[in-house]
Amino acid sequence: MAKRLAIFDLDGTLLNTIGDLAEACNYMLTLRGLGLHTREEYAQMVGNGILNLVKRALPEELRRPEYVMAAREDFLAYYTANIDQYTVPYEGIREVLHTLQESGWEMAVASNKFDEGTKQLVASIFPEVNFRAIYGNKEGFPLKPDAALLDLIMKECEATTETTTMIGDSGIDIQTAKSAGVRSVGCSWGFRSREELEEYGADHIIDRPIELLNILK
Repeated sequence: MAKRLAIFDLDGTLLNTIGDLAEACNYMLTLRGLGLHTREEYAQMVGNGILNLVKRALPEELRRPEYVMAAREDFLAYYTANIDQYTVPYEGIREVLHTLQESGWEMAVASNKFDEGTKQLVASIFPEVNFRAIYGNKEGFPLKPDAALLDLIMKECEATTETTTMIGDSGIDIQTAKSAGVRSVGCSWGFRSREELEEYGADHIIDRPIELLNILK
């Protein structure tokens, strides 16, 4: 029998990471004497991987490939060393993960954050949760909304499209679920708006983590 599988996005879904992402980006900008952005502004820049975040933070005239790559290295050096200074799980998330685990659900994480950082945060903040698979931006795999990472996770967890649900806070996550042919749950507490989740056609939209248990029965 195929396993019931819940695949979670990380940033904006399980963890509020915007403080550390903003600090690292502003550190990179400060090194270059450039203007800084607010956390609210960064919330609209995240979701497509670190390279795209750094590119969006830079002035348009500086978004040359070599400049962006150098800026990315400065960002990563700071962020890796300070990855969990301000990062916290959203209220109620830990309890929901525990309940799903006790109910026999398989759980996994699929993020566009770099793979090492994804694994580091999950291991540090949720050491008691048995995630069957934890993947960030993995070499050889395209970023979400491509379905490749979800396909890999479903295979590893012995799940099917009918038994799998993707949970995330952005249109990218909803697109990913559609690309993979799985059910989607949009989380309105994350970095993006309920309107974005509606626009991309989430199968369900929830405002609090506890509401997920009414869907994953």
